[in-house]
Amino acid sequence: QVQLVESGGGLVQAGGSLTLSCAASGRTFSMYTMGWFRQAPGKEREFVGAITPDGRSTFYADSVQGRFTIARDNAQNAMYLRMNSLRLEDTAVYYCAADYSWVVSRSSNTYDYWGQGTQVTVSS
Repeated sequence: QVQLVESGGGLVQAGGSLTLSCAASGRTFSMYTMGWFRQAPGKEREFVGAITPDGRSTFYADSVQGRFTIARDNAQNAMYLRMNSLRLEDTAVYYCAADYSWVVSRSSNTYDYWGQGTQVTVSS
């Protein structure tokens, strides 16, 4: 089992940057595909990006491609989401999630474990 805790959310101006962290418990973190999702008020949870267990491949939603970067440190049981050029529409609660698979999925239904979320608010 994996427990996930996000941190690093906050208030940032449009055009600014923010880095989210996801700390994982458990000895098998390196066997999980890790994903970031977000949910804005009144909207469904959406895929932001994901990273394979070995960290060699990343995948992003079109809306964040080129602005967001995912990385992980398996030795530290941690994953990160670097967000640059933030836009008002990036405002949401951001969640990290773990999927015990090497197959990267963009569907939230695939992921087995979830953090509690961290709020990111982008202001004008």
